[in-house]
Amino acid sequence: MSLESFERVVTSVAEHIAGSVLDGSLKHKLDAEFPSDGDTFGSLASLCEQGVREGWLANREHGGIKFGRVIKPGPVTAGFSVDVVVMDDIVGPHHRHPNGEIDMIIPQDPEAEFDGHGRGWVVYEPGSAHFPTVTGGRAIVLYLLPDGAIEFTPPGG
Repeated sequence: MSLESFERVVTSVAEHIAGSVLDGSLKHKLDAEFPSDGDTFGSLASLCEQGVREGWLANREHGGIKFGRVIKPGPVTAGFSVDVVVMDDIVGPHHRHPNGEIDMIIPQDPEAEFDGHGRGWVVYEPGSAHFPTVTGGRAIVLYLLPDGAIEFTPPGG
């Protein structure tokens, strides 16, 4: 039931942003339509927390980071894949976003930030790259990747 609820809520977000250009204007749209203190964001955050607790989200681990692809890209999610990671004061592996990336940040500790951002949305443009970094404690990050595209790269790549 919880996984079905998770899929239903995340699909509603994906459908709402289908076809959007991944840039700063999409972040503003997400902030306006699904604010971090709103019902949809809150429901999805609670379902992520529950899924991590129960082990049906982020059920793999490597290098101190829990992760897992929950939904493969397809028509139901407007072509987005859906992944969830749990990070605790750690720098993750460098990667590139060929088609961009949309992150939903769910701090589990009051000071936790993902790439310098607290609770809310972050949008990376196509071609961007980074070392995903959580500071200040533990955070869950749900991310949507257009066509599921991600390229893990060597440092400095």
